Amino acid sequence: MPTKRTRSAKQTPGAKKKWLLRSLKWLAILLIGLVLADFYWLSTIWPDWDELATASIPESSLIRQYRKRANINSHLPAVRWNPVELGNIPYTLRRAVIIAEDGRFYQHNGIDLKAIRNAWDYNFRHMEVRYGASTISQQTVKNLFLSNERNLLRKWHELILTWQMEQHLSKDRILELYLNIAQFGPGIFGVQAASYYYWGHPVWAINRRQAAELAACLPSPTNNNPGRYTPAFAARVNSIHHRMNEALQKDNQ
Repeated sequence: MPTKRTRSAKQTPGAKKKWLLRSLKWLAILLIGLVLADFYWLSTIWPDWDELATASIPESSLIRQYRKRANINSHLPAVRWNPVELGNIPYTLRRAVIIAEDGRFYQHNGIDLKAIRNAWDYNFRHMEVRYGASTISQQTVKNLFLSNERNLLRKWHELILTWQMEQHLSKDRILELYLNIAQFGPGIFGVQAASYYYWGHPVWAINRRQAAELAACLPSPTNNNPGRYTPAFAARVNSIHHRMNEALQKDNQ
């Protein structure tokens, strides 16, 4: 007659199988729950795309977050923000920002796979994360709806919202939103507020050099801006200014 130990040993494979199936079942339930919770959270920030395509420029999530920090920390400058229509933003500035941030802005559908591949190759060769590949569309979504946190969940939300934005908004509208909500210095949001702050005149009065300086603020405006003319910032301005002049010459040919 088999001992209790022998019978237990014979039952072990079946018990393991039941445990594995039970674990997979609960894991599936957990994953479904997380997905549903994530979609619920997205629904709380999901915009009316038709309204966003035509209404006035909305205050971004990053502006609201900065204002909360400034209310707590008196050392932070107050928010400066003065939206302006795309038609009042000089073509030179639009060109400079595209050159600096997203050279294929009008060619891709929100996600630039070529830029991702190039950034990956460069970072891998130099064994450091030096370049990203976020498009202007992705940065617009991040600024409007999300935060500066660096994690996979935020990136996932960014990709979903970018895909939807590209389906509903024109490229010019996306660029208009970006230029009006991007940060150009501590508490300075949008090209109009930046132009008044740094040079005392509206954005439509800036020259080519000033356009290059605003474009050079991105994507690190706290450390790189016309108020902190570091050698690194000056080099970036010169590079953008040179490439912008070349591009404008080609546009006029």
